Parts: sequence; structure tokens; C-alpha cells
Amino acid sequence: MNKRLVAYREELTTALYDILLYWQQFTVDTTNGGFYGAIDNNNNVLQGSPKGSVLNSRILWSFSAAYKFNPTPAYLNLAERAYQYIRTYIQDPVSGGVYWSVNAGGEPLETRKQVYGQAFLIYALSEYYSIRPSTEVLEWAISIYRLLEKHSYDPVHGGYYEAFSREWGPIDDLRLSAKDDNAAKTMNTHLHVLEAYTNLYRIWPDVELRKKIHELIELFLHKIIDPVRHQQILFFDKAWNPQSSVISYGHDIETSWLLQDAAEVLADEQILQQVKANTLNMARAAIAGIAVDGSLQYEDDNSEKHWWVQAEAMVGFFNAWQLSGEEKYLHLSLNNWEFVKKYIIDNVKGEWFWGVTADHVVMAGQDKAGFWKCPYHNSRACLELIHRTV
Repeated sequence: MNKRLVAYREELTTALYDILLYWQQFTVDTTNGGFYGAIDNNNNVLQGSPKGSVLNSRILWSFSAAYKFNPTPAYLNLAERAYQYIRTYIQDPVSGGVYWSVNAGGEPLETRKQVYGQAFLIYALSEYYSIRPSTEVLEWAISIYRLLEKHSYDPVHGGYYEAFSREWGPIDDLRLSAKDDNAAKTMNTHLHVLEAYTNLYRIWPDVELRKKIHELIELFLHKIIDPVRHQQILFFDKAWNPQSSVISYGHDIETSWLLQDAAEVLADEQILQQVKANTLNMARAAIAGIAVDGSLQYEDDNSEKHWWVQAEAMVGFFNAWQLSGEEKYLHLSLNNWEFVKKYIIDNVKGEWFWGVTADHVVMAGQDKAGFWKCPYHNSRACLELIHRTV
């Protein structure tokens, strides 16, 4: 094998174990259970921080995937810790699904049903089931899938609405975060519903679920991805009329390989060929966001270099190289990894920084672990690339 790939795999393996060790050492909440809601760059716990459903689901996914890769008891223990915390505190025992957040003590805080959050639990439960098969886990994952199909799916225009009240009723503010537009449908939520359904299909190859994955792929190919620019539209009204013009290089490169992953699970040759062409077009378009230092900027109007964008770029460009054989994509993945090693990994206090500015200054006031800063993007990038370089 190419010496560059051997070195890449070895370095990624070390990086993976370092990420997992950080979360073992610094994030376990021995007082209130589960994991701390937020930790700063100096590894100080930000006491009283809310605990998000997304953070806990991503921890569950990460340690389940890590255990599948290397069956270390500590990884299984942390996966089980995350599972039990979600089951006990974040699950809504009355209306189903999970709350968006609980407070530091585990009491319901933001009880709305954000579809993005439900999707991540499906994704995590499916991964957990692959290492800990049980009727309880599978039935829980399926029940959330059915809740989304009952309440969120739009039978008229297709796709999924963003958010609901605790009881799955309509609400006015649908936003995932303060920086997002208040839109009925978004690229981001649809990407992670697709990701979740794909992982669920691996453990539960249901005929109707297969149809939903196919429909989601078609939505990306014909509604979400601009056919000329090969970049995604981020926000839509309920009839799929575009509501934004911002380009997200990070989401584009992430979608390029996750869409390919979904198509491969379906194993339909016609879909695979459509998606392959789309994947390469998206990867090619994302090159516009590459800086001379090898990093991928967050958005077209934001030159910050976020940790998750780099993680997805490493995988997305490597995937494009595997599909096309064009060496430029391999170089982009390797160059991005060099940037990550130099500027994003915290070699002193562990884990990866949230990001750096265009001048390579660590972004101030951001979490090392928190509501959005999870071990999912970077551990998944390491795992994906380790498997792809064998």
C-alpha cells in the first residue's frame, strides 16, 4: 500500500484513541450522571450547563462505533452510560421521542421536539444495537422513526418539517440554533434524517424505510442541491422554495459522502450511478472553499476553520479520490489532515479546538466539549479513514 496511506492510517488511529481518552477522562459527570454539559478549552467544567440530546446521542454513537472497532470495555461502559442517561432523563415518557435539552441535574429544560435531535438518537441507537443487540434498543429506534413519519413527514411536498412542541404540535420558532433561519425545512435536518435512516436500515431492512431513504436521496438530488453550482441550498419553505443563498462548504463536503453511503446501503445500481456523479460534482465545487493552508472554510461568507468542517473534508475528499481515482482529491484530504495536526488538535490539553480564525488564532469562548462540540465528527472521520485505508 502507498506509504502515505499507511502513515495516514497510523496517525488517525493515534488521533482516534486520543479523542476517546479525552472524553473518558474529562467529560463524565460523577455528580449528576451522564456527561457534563460543557467544558472550556482549559478543561474546566462550565457548571450548570444544559445537557443536550444531540451531545448525548453523539457520545452514544461515538463510543458504540469505537467499541465495534476495538472492543475495549471502557468504550462499552461509556456507550452504556450514554444510553442509560438518555433513557432515564432525556426521553419523553409521555409524548415520545426526546427533549431538546435537560438542565444540569437532568430535569426537562427545552422540551420541544427538534427533528434533528430525534434523528441523531435513531442514528446512535442503531449503532448501539450493532454492539448490544436487544429488542428494547431496536424498538426504541423504530418508534422514533415512526413518530417522525407520523408528525414530521410532509405527504404533500415531501420531506420533513423542522420542529414541534413537546406534544408534537405546531410551534412558531423552528430554528435549530440562533444563527439559523426560521425555515419550515432545512438541508441540515434532512441530511441527518437520511444519515439516521441509513444506519437504521443496516439493522432493520424494512421495505418502507428503504422507500423513505430513496425518497430522501431524490430530494437531495432534485431539490436541495443546486444543479448548476452543485452546492446546497440551506433553507426552504414548506413547498421547497429556496429561502437562502449562503454556501456551506462544510455541509456540502459532508453531504457528498453521506449521500454516497446511503446509496450504497440501498445497493441500487441506477441510484448509485446518479449519486456517484453528484458526489464528484459536489467535491469539485467544494474546492472553492479550500485555503492555501489546506483547510476548508466554514461558509462562503465566513473564513473560520471549524473542527467539524475539517473532519468532513478529510473524509469527503478521500471518498472522491476513491470514486474517481483523481490524485488531487487524495492530496486535498492529506493536506487537510496536515492542517488539523498543526492548528486544530490541542496537543497540550487534548481533543480538538472548536476552530481557528483565518489567521490561525484559536477561536475564543468556544467549547472543547459542549452542546454542539461532540466526539462525533472527528472520531467518525478517523474511523471512516482507518477503514478506507486498510
